[in-house]
Amino acid sequence: MNDKIKIIAEEVLSNNWYMLRKYTFDYQKPNGTWERQSREAYDRGNGAVILLYNKDKQTVILTRQFRLPTYTNGNKTGMMIEACAGLLDKDDAEACIKRETEEETGFRISAVKKIFEAYMSPGSVTEILYFFVAEYADDMRVSDGGGCETEQENIEVLEIPFKQALEMVASGEINDAKTIMLIQYAQINQLVS
Repeated sequence: MNDKIKIIAEEVLSNNWYMLRKYTFDYQKPNGTWERQSREAYDRGNGAVILLYNKDKQTVILTRQFRLPTYTNGNKTGMMIEACAGLLDKDDAEACIKRETEEETGFRISAVKKIFEAYMSPGSVTEILYFFVAEYADDMRVSDGGGCETEQENIEVLEIPFKQALEMVASGEINDAKTIMLIQYAQINQLVS
């Protein structure tokens, strides 16, 4: 651990949906002096996200669903277009993303490629997100997808031409960070064109 950080206190502020904690800690500044700070950190667990792409059709599979936090922050409909994603729920990242892909999109995939992992909002959220890509084909579809009813998911599955997805990023219609990162990865690495 970092010897320039000393955790002094940890307080649970909320254990409702996920865990919100307040930490008080001492931080040693570059000049050697110590400063007491306090921060809140939201722990919702780690997650995984995937971009499904089809080279022959030049398409990607995305989802559309209501996201309350965006609605309360100015997204007029609250609807977001995103890559398929989910929390690990004690699974490893690869098992998680295969499960989430089938639940949300209806595609059963066997081969995935992990491309990187990233903290998405390190100033306030503990989550590490594991990023994957995988090819899909029509014969991999085993259901309509749409998410888990027991998790109150109402997910619309979208098959979008890759060029249109790029245009949707440029226009702001796709404004989810993880999805933008995956679309740009696909463009840079010429997974689809």
